[in-house]
Amino acid sequence: MSLFDTRVPAVLLRTDRNPFHHGTLGAVRSLGRAGVDVHVVADCAHSPVRASRYVTALHTPPPPGASPQDIAAALGRVAARIARPAVLIAMDDACAVAVARARTELAPSFLLPDQPGELPARVADKAELAAVCASLDVPHPETLVPDGPAEAARAAWRLGLPVVAKWSRPWLVPPGGGLRSTVLVRSAREAGELYLRAEEAGSRLLLQAFLPPGADRDWFCHGYADRSGTVRAGGCGRKTRARPRGAGLTAVGRWTPNPRVQALAERVTAELGYRGVFDLDFRRCGTTGRYHLLDFNPRPGAQFRLFADTAGLDVVRALHLDLTHRPLPQGAPRPGRVFVVENYAPLSALRATRGERGERGGCEPAWHARDDRAPGRALWALWGRHVAARLRERALRVRDARPDSVAPARARVVRQASAPAADRTGVCDRPDEDRAGRP
Repeated sequence: MSLFDTRVPAVLLRTDRNPFHHGTLGAVRSLGRAGVDVHVVADCAHSPVRASRYVTALHTPPPPGASPQDIAAALGRVAARIARPAVLIAMDDACAVAVARARTELAPSFLLPDQPGELPARVADKAELAAVCASLDVPHPETLVPDGPAEAARAAWRLGLPVVAKWSRPWLVPPGGGLRSTVLVRSAREAGELYLRAEEAGSRLLLQAFLPPGADRDWFCHGYADRSGTVRAGGCGRKTRARPRGAGLTAVGRWTPNPRVQALAERVTAELGYRGVFDLDFRRCGTTGRYHLLDFNPRPGAQFRLFADTAGLDVVRALHLDLTHRPLPQGAPRPGRVFVVENYAPLSALRATRGERGERGGCEPAWHARDDRAPGRALWALWGRHVAARLRERALRVRDARPDSVAPARARVVRQASAPAADRTGVCDRPDEDRAGRP
């Protein structure tokens, strides 16, 4: 007899158009292997995800930037096609926020964690998270929210250059406009110029004190807060390779127990009354050893399959079991287990395939699986075309920007401030998945 109530399907929702969102494939496989029907509401036209044997059906998603009402309407159409209650899992921040706000409207058709409707928006907003951390006495980078370009320049000097600049709601940043959700600003002028693009970005600019990355400093904690608030499944991991380097999503991560990070994550979720899957990012100060909370993602992180225990339990399975009132199996952690994203760390993937499968815990590739080979085969053809297209776009931009005659350039000297204090932290991951498709 299955542990799962296989009569209850799962619906994965994502409006982000990144075709290389490996977290979606992880959720498809995790639940599909358990015998659950998996419906994907996402743009998978040019994604390896559509090739998975575990996808029951693909549904047209709302467009990026859709309102909670539009998302609820699209989900209503999906619910009518499925014709039975389903567990709904938001796979990006925008959807997590929209689903929480529309919970009352969605509840008749979907099973959802019971929590305050504005809580996901509060923790996902980078400016609001700073206030949350202050109220809970949780270490967080010193954060300033300027109200004009001149104040942005002064804030950059006050924090000590370089500083980290973030848009408070990164899911609103439009693709293709040259804006990134998180950048390292190296001059006060840059900070002021970036502030002028706030309307284009769709949310407030905030500046944070910066601590350079280093060995063993970037950590993440995944978990599922059940109906009672108890954190189940998941664990703590160390980011060993990021993309982009030093301030990006996890390309290679290792399950590494860390009682201090675990305790901090459990305290934050308990005091907030959070329910559901979470993915928290931390950076450790190399001088003080304090762990600063950088990101609170109110949904599964792309590397959540790293934390599959000996009973096969991960945070997505824990969610389905809990919401269908099934007991969660008691498995043992598998520290040392490695997660690798093949298209972002191909050499690491090759080494892991050859050697680390024999190590304690084993290796979990993002795309390749023996029981679901089609997505792995599709990956490389799609990724090659994606990279070639981006290179052509860049070449065209360079050609179009090149003047007919170029005068000798004069070097521009930008005055830099002294290095920031040792306990100032600030570089956080771009939403793991939000812009992961960019080479």
